[in-house]
Amino acid sequence: MIFVTVGGQMPFDRLIGTVDGWALSRGRSDVFAQIGPSDFHARAIETTRFIDSIEFRRRFEAASLIVGHAGMGTIITALECGKPIIVMPRRGRLRETRNDHQVAMATHLSGQGRVMVAFDEEQLVERLDQFEAAGEMERIEPHASPHLIGALRSFIEMSP
Repeated sequence: MIFVTVGGQMPFDRLIGTVDGWALSRGRSDVFAQIGPSDFHARAIETTRFIDSIEFRRRFEAASLIVGHAGMGTIITALECGKPIIVMPRRGRLRETRNDHQVAMATHLSGQGRVMVAFDEEQLVERLDQFEAAGEMERIEPHASPHLIGALRSFIEMSP
């Protein structure tokens, strides 16, 4: 199952429409999307505007692939669950968000190899066609390491 999520604050119809078109052209019926406050009418994928946190986590755990906007909550959850993730950043100039902070985040993450990034609809289709080769990812810990906590504590204690 592919789980698509765009968060709950703003619609992201460009991403949802691209995934829906891909699923329709590939005959995929295993895509579920949380679309936020959108009126998008999908032709091939199952959608809902909002889901509660328990259902969200259940869908996340069951998915073989996560597709989403470049929001940190979605990215961190995918890394914690060891799920491959494709992100497509919202664009400020397209009025999908206030600025291009998601583009900056996606650009930074694309070089690290843990997140697949699609900067436009064409790249999203390419990544979706390639995802089966991704497999499970190494999970990150849900909490900071003791070493990091100790370093932060030392820094704070030394500050005036």
